[in-house]
Amino acid sequence: MDAFDDHRPAVECLDLLTAPVADALRAWRGPVPVEQVLYVDTDPDKADTAVLVEHYGSWLVEQSANCVVVAGKRGGEVTLAACVVLSHTRVDVNGAVRRRLGARKASFAPMDTALGETGMEFGGVTPLGLPAGWPVLVDAAVADTPYVLIGSGRRRGKLILPGKALAALPGAELLEGLGI
Repeated sequence: MDAFDDHRPAVECLDLLTAPVADALRAWRGPVPVEQVLYVDTDPDKADTAVLVEHYGSWLVEQSANCVVVAGKRGGEVTLAACVVLSHTRVDVNGAVRRRLGARKASFAPMDTALGETGMEFGGVTPLGLPAGWPVLVDAAVADTPYVLIGSGRRRGKLILPGKALAALPGAELLEGLGI
């Protein structure tokens, strides 16, 4: 992560994060010490993966992860879930996600729903600090990555943390083949 001039423990930067993400870091539990969750300041205009990789280097393709919110529908019920995959893959919404949620139909959640429910900004959604009870589906390849770069809850800034830390988040489930 040497490409980033300024990285420091995210718990030292709580004021730069959205409230849900800061709260999640304050309440951190799990096998990875919270000090291993790092914050890097990045230009909000470079929040999208393709632009980020172009600016900071192609090595990020293998070490970046995306978190997207999906909606599974069955009858009149909608289940929201977060899916975390490496950035060079895409979420298998109609296969792995639909089956895991037991949904008749699954799709990406509308942006206003995703942002309103998470309290995060477009381009910065992260699996840290999601609403209680949400499934957090993590592709096994993410958990196997030594360190991943992921959103911080805002467009400005990213988090760097061990992939195994994402697999240990509240509500997290490893799902083989989530990223295709």
